[in-house]
Amino acid sequence: MDTEFRAATTSTKCVLVTGGGTFLGDNIAAALLAEGAEVSLLVRPGAEDRLGVLKHRVRWWTADIWNPASLKGRARGQQVVIHTVGGMNADPAQGLTHHYLNVISTRNIANLCVNSGVPHLVLISAARAPWTSAEYIASKREAEDFVDRVGLKHTIIRAPVAYVRGTHRALFWQIMTLLGGTPPFSWLAFSKFAPMPIDVLARGVARLSLDPRPAKSIYYARDLRKRNSQRELRRVTLLLPEETSNESAGSISILGEEVPFGWTPDKRDQ
Repeated sequence: MDTEFRAATTSTKCVLVTGGGTFLGDNIAAALLAEGAEVSLLVRPGAEDRLGVLKHRVRWWTADIWNPASLKGRARGQQVVIHTVGGMNADPAQGLTHHYLNVISTRNIANLCVNSGVPHLVLISAARAPWTSAEYIASKREAEDFVDRVGLKHTIIRAPVAYVRGTHRALFWQIMTLLGGTPPFSWLAFSKFAPMPIDVLARGVARLSLDPRPAKSIYYARDLRKRNSQRELRRVTLLLPEETSNESAGSISILGEEVPFGWTPDKRDQ
């Protein structure tokens, strides 16, 4: 492990990650474990078996992110909460609007932090990109604004799409990744939304979350890359066993796309 990055953390931290049993949540949990953190996961009811090897390496509870009652007490003793749950694909007929998926879920987790005395919330948001809808981005920005108004210490990560290195990807995604890392394109907006390997993303999120002295409150893909060493950026690294990391990822994953994280919302709760 690269000691230059481990040096940023001064003591073991207890971290709660929402979205256990998903591509993003599980990889961030694995990255946190590699950094020496004590990790807990919130898992949607019925998804316990998707935790794979993590089931025996972390503490975990089932909870419905959109049901505040099921969250009660789940963040006690935690120093950081990383919220990864949301949704890009709205289905208004089922009550799954962008607002409900991304703003209400964030509101519930922010309130959980306040009520449980958690001092730091990390929100996995999304970078604006040609393949993301305006409504989705608007809901993510509204979620960010809510966290800011609550007054919690917070870190917002406007993440790009992610993929598992070594898996097949369409030519379009390969080109976008190349442009994101090649000057002069990487000096422009491409560096903010170009797809990146999930291990690089998760490691960057973990190290930013554990950093006792964050430099700013909003981070992008290029910031995540800077939290990885050159060796880590070059080599193929699986944070989880291949059968686990690929289970829900496919060739490329839009972060937060795995929804609903619980039961189909009851319209009476909206």
